[in-house]
Amino acid sequence: MASIFTKIVNGEIPCYKIAETENYLAFLDVFPLRKGHTLVIPKQEVDNMFNLDDETYAGLHLFAKIVSKAVEKAIPCKRIGTAVIGLEVPHAHIHLVPINEVSDIDFSQPKQQYSEEEMKTIAQSIREHLPKD
Repeated sequence: MASIFTKIVNGEIPCYKIAETENYLAFLDVFPLRKGHTLVIPKQEVDNMFNLDDETYAGLHLFAKIVSKAVEKAIPCKRIGTAVIGLEVPHAHIHLVPINEVSDIDFSQPKQQYSEEEMKTIAQSIREHLPKD
């Protein structure tokens, strides 16, 4: 059965898209720890990050680096924290979380909620800071 992220890749479930290439997708987490919390995934469904082939693994991290710089410019923060947990969705992904202190990336804390309009505005703000090809 396809993961929820594969359904997003296939357009079966909508997302607040940040960036997309042939092999990778970045979109806002709908259960964010902080404003601008973004997920970066390979389009290929592989459950465990360390089971990705080397090229996909490296490409995912390079794509995350580009997206993280846009998030950092769009959302005031000290830096972008990253996390790879891999238990909540069986599809490799990287969390990019704008943080000001270590506790900002504590996944046990309550998730924030934003309206659909706020999510669209956040996504647009981040997209505006992506490099122009």
